[in-house]
Amino acid sequence: MTHSIGLIIIGDEILSGKRQDKHLSKVIELLGARGMSLSWARFVGDDRQSITANLRDAFAQPGIVFSCGGIGATPDDHTRQCAAAALGVELALHPEAKLLIESRMRDVAAEQGQTFDPQRPDNVHRYNMGVFPVGSTIIENPYNKIPGFSCTGAVGGQVHFVPGFPVMAWPMIEWVLDHRCAHLHQRGASLERSVIVMGAMEAALTPLMEEIERQHPVKVFSLPSVDHPTYGRHIELGVKGSSAAVADAFASLLAGLHRHGAELGPEMVRH
Repeated sequence: MTHSIGLIIIGDEILSGKRQDKHLSKVIELLGARGMSLSWARFVGDDRQSITANLRDAFAQPGIVFSCGGIGATPDDHTRQCAAAALGVELALHPEAKLLIESRMRDVAAEQGQTFDPQRPDNVHRYNMGVFPVGSTIIENPYNKIPGFSCTGAVGGQVHFVPGFPVMAWPMIEWVLDHRCAHLHQRGASLERSVIVMGAMEAALTPLMEEIERQHPVKVFSLPSVDHPTYGRHIELGVKGSSAAVADAFASLLAGLHRHGAELGPEMVRH
């Protein structure tokens, strides 16, 4: 069974250009190292209605989604509340999260030479970072102990919520991939083979691409370029899928290109 893998990146600062997104390329890298690939990605501002709608979509379909950002406890952080709304459940202080947050507060107090006071107003507020939708499971944060959380929708859609800070988010995503998604790893099983087709137009090659997909269990891709410094106008045309399927499909693709009289450049292989 093919599992869809999605990414939701939350924050006005990304959409306004105040900060450049780093999550998309890193998640693609982390997935690729495990023979997995990203199916879709969305950027969403700090708007409760939009976040809730996107999370409702994520929970409503089988698959895995990583959500980065907005899980803090400041007024512009809405992700925890939106996750609960999307699932139709209440929010509650998670007992494991409470202990982890308290441990972090004790560490900070010790570093500052102070006595930890759980009733101090700022410490009471910090517990809000562990208020998650009822039924959540914890994603531990090796950077500062403030956890993320995972939730599962009615049809099995899993969303894993991590902070927006890369130094925290990326090791937490890796942990989820290796501990909760290990059964989906496909190391060594996926392959891409492609060839440069000089001076080609996609419209002329579309029937061949459709024929390859009908006859072989692979995906065909075409990446056109109009101003490449070496090849000029060209298309990188290829197939991707399991190693065995790609070998047969690529042979058929080359045969079809030769029938078209196409001028071919270098071939490429990507694992």
